Amino acid sequence: MPVQRLNHAVLYVRDVATSTEFYRSVLGFTPVMQIPGKAVFLQAAGSTNDHDLGLFHLGPQAGPSGAGRTTVGLYHLAWEVDTLAELRRLRDALQAAGALAGASDHGTTKALYARDPDGIEFEVSWLVPADQLSEHEHEHPTIAPLDLDAEVARYGADRLGGVGVSHSVGV
Repeated sequence: MPVQRLNHAVLYVRDVATSTEFYRSVLGFTPVMQIPGKAVFLQAAGSTNDHDLGLFHLGPQAGPSGAGRTTVGLYHLAWEVDTLAELRRLRDALQAAGALAGASDHGTTKALYARDPDGIEFEVSWLVPADQLSEHEHEHPTIAPLDLDAEVARYGADRLGGVGVSHSVGV
């Protein structure tokens, strides 16, 4: 099964209105279809999908996800951005919303980690262009704190990222 990309994700949330507002105001998703009080389907900016994210309302009685702590389940979703300027903009928006949970330099990717209003974790990352990776970076991935300003100085704010091909070096 040669997967090309994730078409969309669907999440169960406590309050569909609160979650919709978060994904709209912080990440720039646009609601494209609603089932009042039950579900909202959102599209990412620049996407050609009919929707990229579905949110299904459970209500305030829903407990927190135990995934990764007491149950199996999804750890996080990862969305890719085109430039470090966009990653920096999202870092600032996530910080302002109190949602930023961490930032890591994986060598081949530069990643932000955040949590939505229900504590569901997601990642936003920029992929280093394959022609900028050394064989060492590809074969020995790292996890270090992300210094986004240093990465902007190294690659440039507007350089297009690897768009899903960073891991192809040396393969």
